Amino acid sequence: ASVVTLQFQLTLPLDVAETAESFIVKASLPGANPDNFEITLADNVLTIKGKIEESRDFEEGQYHLRERRFGSFERSLTLAAPVNADDIVAEYVDGVLTLSVPKAEEVKPKRITVNAIKAN
Repeated sequence: ASVVTLQFQLTLPLDVAETAESFIVKASLPGANPDNFEITLADNVLTIKGKIEESRDFEEGQYHLRERRFGSFERSLTLAAPVNADDIVAEYVDGVLTLSVPKAEEVKPKRITVNAIKAN
């Protein structure tokens, strides 16, 4: 039996959540090297791209089944509000890339204090 190895464009599944202060974007990238990630923000479009290298940990013999994914990935999404690009934080822990994307100050909710004045 022969195994065919193909390199292809990976689909990057994302979870995107929003709080009053920021957007939180999570991407599952098990086995990836974060040095191969490129994250950009232009015109409020966040783009995550990179590559998961093919594992060469089994040189002798042949594979009978090979389902782990490798190849290039790219995903862009338009954020629903202006953000502060300078304060974006990216962390890669246990195969999950997490981006904390703070909203721009002008779109964050503002609490307005009401001053009670007693009439004479």
